[in-house]
Parts: sequence; structure tokens; C-alpha cells
Amino acid sequence: MSFSVTEPTRIEKWVAGVLVVVYAVVTLLPLIWIIGTGFKSPSDAIAYPPKVVFDPTLEGYVNLFTSRARLTPDALEELGPPETWYDRITRQYDMVITGPSLYGERFLNSVFIGFGSTFLSVFLGTLAAYAFSRFKVPLKDDLMFFILSTRMMPPIAVAIPIFLMFRQLGLSDTHLGMILLYTAVNLSLSVWLLKGFIDEIPVEYEEAALIDGYTRFQAFYKVVLPQATTGIASTAIFCLIFAWNEYAFAVLLTSGTAQTAPPFIPTIIGVGKDWPAVAAGATLFLLPVMVFTILLRKHLLRGITFGAVRK
Repeated sequence: MSFSVTEPTRIEKWVAGVLVVVYAVVTLLPLIWIIGTGFKSPSDAIAYPPKVVFDPTLEGYVNLFTSRARLTPDALEELGPPETWYDRITRQYDMVITGPSLYGERFLNSVFIGFGSTFLSVFLGTLAAYAFSRFKVPLKDDLMFFILSTRMMPPIAVAIPIFLMFRQLGLSDTHLGMILLYTAVNLSLSVWLLKGFIDEIPVEYEEAALIDGYTRFQAFYKVVLPQATTGIASTAIFCLIFAWNEYAFAVLLTSGTAQTAPPFIPTIIGVGKDWPAVAAGATLFLLPVMVFTILLRKHLLRGITFGAVRK
């Protein structure tokens, strides 16, 4: 019997398939549980043993997007019967809806700050990576190491100096301040990743474009960028994940105007420990990054293996 060095046997394929399925189940189970908890009632969410089969309800989402107040039975009778389905849900607990909650505003802050900082990180990182890759920069290796060294220390370690600096500059609790901060943190990652991708693009393509009359910027824009799309998309995903999930800086530097969803979601728990509302908020919070990653998944898979095989 002959064995192939590259082609796996049937047993190896079965083992690999089982391992992938087990890994997928273990990875997705917490996510599925969070999504399911968002459709539970508060009593079902804290039931012991945990309820796998339950009557679904939108109570968690109603509590997530609304502010409520408790009224006396006499005051409720004066209001008359509930007019909408979400009013009926709140009336079950002798409460009425007084207005929208702050979750929508905090969610939009996350979108604006997360995608804004990602765009700046990738834009500036692409320019810096191109310069390091193509030009003779003095002390290039030292500068690249300095850029990398900014990732060696956890960002929260410099939280106090940043807090004092932001307070002096008037950037505390502002969208601009958070975008600049997340851009600064992500820039080192962006430069290092994109430099590796641009290094893999043959410089002869640009030289041919320059001979044809292109300027340096035109060669960069029309030759390098289209071939670096894979690396740019992969870098954007990693930068967005950090900016989207960042918690420590958001807690320290924001409290109202620019507060993002991560520090706001825990405040939903309240006195009654409204876990379905927390789960609903976490589920909705996952969607933008999930959609963004799915849309760029082909570029991400190509970016991981870009330059791994040379012909």
C-alpha cells in the first residue's frame, strides 16, 4: 500500500472533520446561548436548571430599547388598556413605557467611532507601509521596531496619562478623541501587516508604470492599491474588531456623549438583573462586525495565506 505525502487518508479526513465539528460546536455554543437568552423572559433566563426549551418572547428587546416607569394599579386603570404589543409586555409588570432608552445612541457611537478609527488606521497605515516598503527611509529597521514596540505594552497601562492629556485638550467624552485614540493604538498593527503585503507586490509593476508616464502617486493608486486589496481588507477587520470591542478606554474616557455600547450594556442589568435585555444588546452588538467580516471573508482567507507559497 502506497501513501501520499500531500493527500490525507480517509481516516485522517474523518478525524479532521470531527475535530472541526467539535471546535465549531464549542465555539458557537456560547453565542447561541446568548442569542437564545435574548428571547427568554427574566424568570426563564435565571431558571435553574437552565431552560433549553422555553416560550420565546420579545420582552428583552422591548426592555433594551425603552425606558419604563412603575405605576400604581389605579394609575394603570386610568390609562386604559394597552394599545400595542410592547405596551402589553410592560403592563404585565405594572409598568409603562416613558420613552426610548440610550442603547440606540450608544450603538451609533460604536459604529461611528469603530468604523471611523478603522478607516483612519488603514488609510494612514497604507501610506506608511508603502513608504517603508518602497523608499530608503533612514533608520528604517529602528523605526519599524519602535512602531512594533508600542504593541508590547497593554494600552490600558497608559490610560492615566491619556486621561490627563485628553482632559487638557478637551477631547474627553468626544467622538474625535476616541477615534484618534483607537487610530493611534491600531496604527502599529496596520503598518506592520500592510508592509508585509506590499513587500509581496513586485516593484517591477510600478517601474513599468513609471516608464509609461505615471507619476509615483498614480502608480501607487492604480497599481499597488488594487493588488493590496486583500491585505487592506484583512487589516481592516482586525482594526475594527479591536475598536469595536474595546472596553477599558471607553469606560475611562467616556460617560455620555461619546460612550460606546460595551460600557453601556452592563448598565442595562439594573436592580432586577434583566439578563434578556443584556443578551439582546450583546446580540445586536455582534451583528455589524459579523456582517463586515462575512462580506470580506474571501479577502481575509486570502490575506492570511498571501505570500505563503512562492512559485
